[in-house]
Amino acid sequence: MKWIGDRVSFKDHKDSVTFVIYPPQVGMKRTVVLIWFILWILIGGYVTTQFFYDYSDKEKIALFVFMAFWLYFAVRVLKTLLYLFKGREYIKVDQTALRVKKATGQYGKAKQYFLENLSKLKVVEMNSRSFQKVFEDSAWVKGTDRIQFEYMGKHYSFGRKLNEKDAKLMFQIITKRIDKFLKKKEKG
Repeated sequence: MKWIGDRVSFKDHKDSVTFVIYPPQVGMKRTVVLIWFILWILIGGYVTTQFFYDYSDKEKIALFVFMAFWLYFAVRVLKTLLYLFKGREYIKVDQTALRVKKATGQYGKAKQYFLENLSKLKVVEMNSRSFQKVFEDSAWVKGTDRIQFEYMGKHYSFGRKLNEKDAKLMFQIITKRIDKFLKKKEKG
């Protein structure tokens, strides 16, 4: 097994290449996000108890709107925590297809993309001075996928929160393998 950076492992087989992308090691930030999430749940629990008190209709609507936003952020941060603790991305390129599985623990479904239908494979560039880059580097966000392709007219991507160097190295290996497999298929 070889490594690209400290988050991407890959194994080069005779008829395929496989990658495993691990979540970023954010150290104490992961613990801070966990504590924030626990406190967020306590706040939601407290606000939920307020529905049982005698408030006017306008106040109950305000509570309901608050709880809708609360639930949105609770689910979003929960998904991020699950990714930070147990998340993985599995990518396999073989003679017929590119397979991508975004998993949390053992849970996740692999999607298959046939090589003949892949196009516009590229690394998504981010400006280092942009708001998006700063937002991506924060610990409470799962992050954007860095390698993108088009399949049957739709855009798909993988490589969550990869740095530019790792994304480019992974991109080079994948494109070389895809080209090799497509040329081999044309000859056969």
